[in-house]
Amino acid sequence: MMWSYVQLADETQIAYSDLREDGTLEVAVERPVDMGFDSARCLLPAHRWFDVSGFSGEEMAELDSFVRNNAPFIFELAERRASGQAIA
Repeated sequence: MMWSYVQLADETQIAYSDLREDGTLEVAVERPVDMGFDSARCLLPAHRWFDVSGFSGEEMAELDSFVRNNAPFIFELAERRASGQAIA
């Protein structure tokens, strides 16, 4: 299951998966474009990007920086969901 994390000013949506048994989670990025979406996925904590489509190298560098800066909080949210704690 994917959970919404944030929507950026350009309507790019960032979501995160449930925490997996191996301690990893996936971050999904989608940006609406004519007739579809640009998309990318990142496996944390390795910060390994895959299935990248439509984002430039510069945009990916910005997304990577954003995900790296937000990874601790994303993990905290996923851990709260896994333990059944309420998320505001």
